[in-house]
Amino acid sequence: MTQATISAIVPAYNEAARIEAVLEAVIGHPLIAEVIVVDDGSSDQTSAVVARLEGVRLITLPENRGKTWAVTVGIEAAKGSHLLLVDADLLGLSEQDLTALILPVTQGRADLSISLRQNAPRLWHWIGIDYISGERVMPRELLLGRIAEMRRLPRFGLEVYMNSLLIADRARVAVVGWPGVQSPFKNVKFGLWAGIWADVKMLRDMMRAVPVWGLAAQIIRMRRQRVTA
Repeated sequence: MTQATISAIVPAYNEAARIEAVLEAVIGHPLIAEVIVVDDGSSDQTSAVVARLEGVRLITLPENRGKTWAVTVGIEAAKGSHLLLVDADLLGLSEQDLTALILPVTQGRADLSISLRQNAPRLWHWIGIDYISGERVMPRELLLGRIAEMRRLPRFGLEVYMNSLLIADRARVAVVGWPGVQSPFKNVKFGLWAGIWADVKMLRDMMRAVPVWGLAAQIIRMRRQRVTA
Protein backbone atom coordinates (compact mmCIF):
# COMPACT_ATOMS: atom_id res chain seq x y z
CA MET A 1 0.00 0.00 0.00
CA THR A 2 1.31 3.48 -0.96
CA GLN A 3 2.05 5.73 2.00
CA ALA A 4 -0.76 8.25 2.42
CA THR A 5 0.04 11.94 2.85
CA ILE A 6 -2.47 14.11 4.67
CA SER A 7 -3.44 17.65 3.71
CA ALA A 8 -5.55 19.35 6.38
CA ILE A 9 -8.12 21.85 5.10
CA VAL A 10 -9.72 24.25 7.58
CA PRO A 11 -12.47 26.43 6.06
CA ALA A 12 -13.15 29.44 8.26
CA TYR A 13 -15.62 32.31 8.37
CA ASN A 14 -15.45 34.82 11.23
CA GLU A 15 -13.71 32.38 13.57
CA ALA A 16 -11.01 34.68 15.02
CA ALA A 17 -12.06 33.72 18.55
CA ARG A 18 -11.74 29.95 18.04
CA ILE A 19 -9.49 29.05 15.12
CA GLU A 20 -6.13 29.40 16.90
CA ALA A 21 -7.05 26.71 19.43
CA VAL A 22 -8.09 24.39 16.60
CA LEU A 23 -4.86 25.02 14.69
CA GLU A 24 -2.76 24.29 17.79
CA ALA A 25 -3.86 20.66 17.44
CA VAL A 26 -3.42 20.55 13.66
CA ILE A 27 -0.15 22.41 12.98
CA GLY A 28 2.88 20.24 13.58
CA HIS A 29 0.88 17.02 13.86
CA PRO A 30 3.25 14.19 12.85
CA LEU A 31 0.68 12.63 10.50
CA ILE A 32 -0.24 15.86 8.70
CA ALA A 33 1.96 16.98 5.82
CA GLU A 34 0.40 20.41 5.24
CA VAL A 35 -2.22 22.69 6.77
CA ILE A 36 -4.36 24.98 4.59
CA VAL A 37 -6.75 27.53 6.05
CA VAL A 38 -9.25 29.05 3.63
CA ASP A 39 -10.68 32.27 5.05
CA ASP A 40 -14.07 32.56 3.40
CA GLY A 41 -14.24 36.36 3.21
CA SER A 42 -14.31 36.93 6.98
CA SER A 43 -15.16 40.40 8.29
CA ASP A 44 -13.33 39.81 11.59
CA GLN A 45 -9.65 39.13 12.34
CA THR A 46 -9.61 35.47 11.25
CA SER A 47 -6.91 36.01 8.62
CA ALA A 48 -4.82 38.11 10.98
CA VAL A 49 -4.90 35.40 13.64
CA VAL A 50 -3.87 32.70 11.16
CA ALA A 51 -1.18 34.86 9.55
CA ARG A 52 0.66 35.06 12.89
CA LEU A 53 1.09 31.29 13.00
CA GLU A 54 3.89 29.30 11.43
CA GLY A 55 3.34 26.04 9.57
CA VAL A 56 0.07 26.97 7.91
CA ARG A 57 -0.82 28.20 4.42
CA LEU A 58 -3.48 30.91 4.45
CA ILE A 59 -5.75 31.49 1.46
CA THR A 60 -8.05 34.50 1.83
CA LEU A 61 -11.11 34.73 -0.41
CA PRO A 62 -12.28 38.23 -1.37
CA GLU A 63 -15.90 37.51 -0.52
CA ASN A 64 -17.94 35.01 1.43
CA ARG A 65 -18.95 32.11 -0.85
CA GLY A 66 -19.92 29.50 1.73
CA LYS A 67 -18.19 26.50 3.26
CA THR A 68 -18.46 24.26 0.21
CA TRP A 69 -16.71 26.79 -2.04
CA ALA A 70 -13.98 27.36 0.56
CA VAL A 71 -13.33 23.62 0.80
CA THR A 72 -13.03 23.31 -2.98
CA VAL A 73 -10.36 26.03 -2.96
CA GLY A 74 -8.48 24.03 -0.35
CA ILE A 75 -8.81 20.83 -2.37
CA GLU A 76 -7.31 22.51 -5.42
CA ALA A 77 -4.38 23.82 -3.36
CA ALA A 78 -3.71 20.58 -1.48
CA LYS A 79 -0.86 18.28 -2.43
CA GLY A 80 -1.57 15.26 -0.23
CA SER A 81 -3.09 11.98 -1.34
CA HIS A 82 -5.74 12.35 1.37
CA LEU A 83 -7.70 15.22 2.86
CA LEU A 84 -8.43 15.94 6.49
CA LEU A 85 -11.37 18.34 6.77
CA VAL A 86 -11.59 20.18 10.09
CA ASP A 87 -14.13 22.82 11.12
CA ALA A 88 -12.59 26.03 12.49
CA ASP A 89 -14.90 26.41 15.50
CA LEU A 90 -14.23 23.17 17.41
CA LEU A 91 -13.76 23.24 21.16
CA GLY A 92 -11.46 20.79 22.94
CA LEU A 93 -9.75 19.36 19.85
CA SER A 94 -6.47 17.57 20.60
CA GLU A 95 -3.66 15.98 18.64
CA GLN A 96 -4.87 12.59 19.88
CA ASP A 97 -8.31 13.18 18.39
CA LEU A 98 -6.78 13.86 14.99
CA THR A 99 -4.57 10.79 15.25
CA ALA A 100 -7.61 8.63 16.01
CA LEU A 101 -9.38 10.00 12.94
CA ILE A 102 -6.43 9.62 10.58
CA LEU A 103 -5.08 6.18 11.48
CA PRO A 104 -7.99 3.99 10.32
CA VAL A 105 -7.46 5.37 6.81
CA THR A 106 -3.66 5.49 6.67
CA GLN A 107 -3.44 1.99 8.15
CA GLY A 108 -5.84 0.62 5.53
CA ARG A 109 -8.63 -0.36 7.92
CA ALA A 110 -11.08 2.09 6.32
CA ASP A 111 -11.40 4.12 3.14
CA LEU A 112 -12.83 7.12 4.94
CA SER A 113 -13.32 8.23 8.54
CA ILE A 114 -15.86 10.54 10.19
CA SER A 115 -15.87 12.05 13.67
CA LEU A 116 -18.61 11.64 16.27
CA ARG A 117 -18.27 14.63 18.58
CA GLN A 118 -19.30 14.77 22.22
CA ASN A 119 -22.18 17.18 21.64
CA ALA A 120 -23.46 15.64 18.42
CA PRO A 121 -27.24 15.06 18.72
CA ARG A 122 -28.10 12.18 21.00
CA LEU A 123 -29.78 10.43 18.07
CA TRP A 124 -26.49 10.35 16.18
CA HIS A 125 -24.80 8.72 19.17
CA TRP A 126 -27.62 6.20 19.38
CA ILE A 127 -27.37 5.21 15.71
CA GLY A 128 -23.57 5.39 15.85
CA ILE A 129 -22.87 7.92 13.11
CA ASP A 130 -22.99 11.69 12.59
CA TYR A 131 -23.78 11.83 8.91
CA ILE A 132 -23.25 15.61 8.72
CA SER A 133 -19.99 15.74 10.65
CA GLY A 134 -17.54 18.26 9.22
CA GLU A 135 -14.46 16.31 10.33
CA ARG A 136 -13.46 13.66 7.83
CA VAL A 137 -10.45 11.93 6.29
CA MET A 138 -10.81 10.78 2.69
CA PRO A 139 -8.89 10.32 -0.57
CA ARG A 140 -8.40 13.62 -2.37
CA GLU A 141 -9.23 11.90 -5.66
CA LEU A 142 -12.77 11.28 -4.43
CA LEU A 143 -13.46 15.03 -4.68
CA LEU A 144 -10.81 16.50 -6.99
CA GLY A 145 -12.63 15.75 -10.23
CA ARG A 146 -15.89 17.13 -8.91
CA ILE A 147 -14.89 20.72 -8.06
CA ALA A 148 -17.24 22.34 -10.58
CA GLU A 149 -20.15 20.17 -9.42
CA MET A 150 -19.42 20.96 -5.78
CA ARG A 151 -19.41 24.69 -6.49
CA ARG A 152 -22.98 24.40 -7.73
CA LEU A 153 -24.10 22.90 -4.42
CA PRO A 154 -26.02 24.94 -1.84
CA ARG A 155 -23.76 26.54 0.77
CA PHE A 156 -24.39 23.81 3.35
CA GLY A 157 -24.80 20.87 1.01
CA LEU A 158 -21.22 19.61 1.28
CA GLU A 159 -21.50 16.82 3.84
CA VAL A 160 -24.56 15.14 2.36
CA TYR A 161 -22.99 15.41 -1.10
CA MET A 162 -19.84 13.68 0.18
CA ASN A 163 -22.05 11.02 1.72
CA SER A 164 -23.56 10.27 -1.68
CA LEU A 165 -20.07 9.80 -3.12
CA LEU A 166 -18.84 7.45 -0.41
CA ILE A 167 -22.03 5.41 -0.68
CA ALA A 168 -21.71 5.12 -4.45
CA ASP A 169 -18.08 4.11 -3.99
CA ARG A 170 -19.06 1.55 -1.31
CA ALA A 171 -16.32 3.03 0.86
CA ARG A 172 -15.55 1.46 4.22
CA VAL A 173 -16.42 4.09 6.82
CA ALA A 174 -14.80 4.31 10.25
CA VAL A 175 -16.75 6.33 12.82
CA VAL A 176 -14.34 7.76 15.40
CA GLY A 177 -15.65 8.97 18.73
CA TRP A 178 -14.37 12.35 19.92
CA PRO A 179 -15.65 12.40 23.53
CA GLY A 180 -13.82 15.61 24.45
CA VAL A 181 -14.67 17.66 21.35
CA GLN A 182 -17.63 19.96 20.86
CA SER A 183 -18.93 22.11 18.04
CA PRO A 184 -20.63 25.24 19.39
CA PHE A 185 -24.33 25.42 18.70
CA LYS A 186 -25.37 28.18 16.33
CA ASN A 187 -27.53 29.92 18.93
CA VAL A 188 -24.39 30.27 21.09
CA LYS A 189 -22.34 31.68 18.20
CA PHE A 190 -24.94 33.97 16.68
CA GLY A 191 -27.65 34.51 19.30
CA LEU A 192 -31.00 32.76 19.67
CA TRP A 193 -32.96 33.89 16.62
CA ALA A 194 -29.99 34.22 14.30
CA GLY A 195 -28.93 30.74 15.39
CA ILE A 196 -32.35 29.30 14.66
CA TRP A 197 -32.36 30.93 11.23
CA ALA A 198 -28.85 29.56 10.53
CA ASP A 199 -30.09 26.04 11.38
CA VAL A 200 -33.10 26.51 9.11
CA LYS A 201 -30.87 27.58 6.22
CA MET A 202 -28.57 24.61 6.81
CA LEU A 203 -31.47 22.15 6.74
CA ARG A 204 -32.89 23.84 3.66
CA ASP A 205 -29.58 23.51 1.83
CA MET A 206 -29.21 19.88 2.84
CA MET A 207 -32.66 19.10 1.44
CA ARG A 208 -31.86 21.00 -1.75
CA ALA A 209 -28.77 18.82 -2.18
CA VAL A 210 -30.48 15.56 -1.19
CA PRO A 211 -34.26 15.02 -0.71
CA VAL A 212 -35.55 14.16 2.77
CA TRP A 213 -36.03 10.49 1.96
CA GLY A 214 -32.48 10.50 0.63
CA LEU A 215 -31.09 11.75 3.94
CA ALA A 216 -32.65 8.82 5.77
CA ALA A 217 -31.34 6.43 3.11
CA GLN A 218 -27.85 7.87 3.56
CA ILE A 219 -27.85 7.07 7.25
CA ILE A 220 -28.95 3.49 6.61
CA ARG A 221 -26.34 2.92 3.90
CA MET A 222 -23.53 4.52 5.88
CA ARG A 223 -24.32 2.37 8.90
CA ARG A 224 -24.04 -0.70 6.69
CA GLN A 225 -20.66 0.46 5.43
CA ARG A 226 -19.18 1.08 8.88
CA VAL A 227 -16.07 -0.77 9.90
CA THR A 228 -14.31 -0.95 13.25
CA ALA A 229 -12.24 2.19 13.83
